[in-house]
Amino acid sequence: MSAAAADRPHIVASPRGLPRLRAGLRRGGRAVDLDSHLDRYGPHPQLGSGLITVLEQSGLQGRGGGGFPAARKMAAVASRRGRPVVVVNAVEGEPASGKDRALLRHLPHLILDGAVLAAEAVGSREAIVAIGGAAEIEIEALKSAIAARTRRRLDGHVRVRAVSAPNTFVAGEETALVRFLDGGPAKPTFTPPRPFERGVGGAPTLVQNAETLGHVALIARFGAAWFRELGSAAEPGSTLVTLTGAVSHPGIYEIELGATLEQLLAQAGGCAEPLRAFLVGGYFGGWLDASTALRLPLLDAALAPHGTALGARAIIALPADACGIVETARVARYLANESAGQCGPCVYGLDAIAGALARLARRERDGRRRAELGRWVEQVRGRGACRHPDGAARFVTSALEVFADEVDLHLRGHCSGSNRAVLPLPRRERRR
Repeated sequence: MSAAAADRPHIVASPRGLPRLRAGLRRGGRAVDLDSHLDRYGPHPQLGSGLITVLEQSGLQGRGGGGFPAARKMAAVASRRGRPVVVVNAVEGEPASGKDRALLRHLPHLILDGAVLAAEAVGSREAIVAIGGAAEIEIEALKSAIAARTRRRLDGHVRVRAVSAPNTFVAGEETALVRFLDGGPAKPTFTPPRPFERGVGGAPTLVQNAETLGHVALIARFGAAWFRELGSAAEPGSTLVTLTGAVSHPGIYEIELGATLEQLLAQAGGCAEPLRAFLVGGYFGGWLDASTALRLPLLDAALAPHGTALGARAIIALPADACGIVETARVARYLANESAGQCGPCVYGLDAIAGALARLARRERDGRRRAELGRWVEQVRGRGACRHPDGAARFVTSALEVFADEVDLHLRGHCSGSNRAVLPLPRRERRR
């Protein structure tokens, strides 16, 4: 336990095992109010820039998809000239993920503690919490939490405010979010400067995922060694996972990094029906055959040889009677429609890939379809103005490999699955 926590006898002892982030959840799904939060944890410790050292020792990596070390990102912002800005990224444009919205809905003060701690560490006086505009319940919970903290003057010189962001897939990418907060379009870019150099209002900007900051709030209280009690040496701690599809109890689960998919499935009451495959990492992730996936540790190092990563921490169990090609075609069209419209590989390449997959899903007999898809995927990979084409290409490539037998069936005019849709897409799904 940290020295700051030890000085406060009313704070709970360092929690052992799991849950960690979800330890303070209230029955009935109500948001934890400020008094309940303070009863459990007390005010956040005053670590200042010392937080960066503690995070470096903890090995905390970002939980938003990129997996970048939290301490390194924070140190880069702290080293720049000028007064930084902190942005909490809870936009969660990934349709299969809901973990960050759930944290803000149920445990807003834990995330706000992390945001204020990060602001104090880098010398910022402004923390902006960005959340998708459609998340109305979460926005209200967040605004109520900020108002309660403001009345108590709990956050010192750090001003916290909430902002509604566009409900698009790419809006959650950090450069897209910074552009939006600066009054521009929510579109990502590779073009320098990066946000840590010059971001919101031209200031050095720290963009951290909401779950990441929840871990920051706990590490600041209980220490780096406590955080490392779970997980592996290279990927320590716990993480939240959104598990959906053919499972008995779909929902958001907290797991130790390195737990197997089979162990996660057991938490969810097991599979609801026989399974064909898992999509791991959301729509920028990859498909895995069910028998292979169940044995794999949920670590990026273990998933990388299979062409995927934890990414957005979204995992979908595909039932045996669903068609992987039909499902992939649906999502490929969604990803094509969500293009930022900034380059040919994204605008034309993803549209062509989605069209070819749609024709394959309709079982149009054309032996050239497989080679055509493979060629187009390679043509968009690594050539986009942002990473959107790369993520879509990874998703489609994994489908062509895992569902190779189904591709053959479709090319012969047959399908082994039913027509039901399994993978979640927004209701506003656009079609061409």
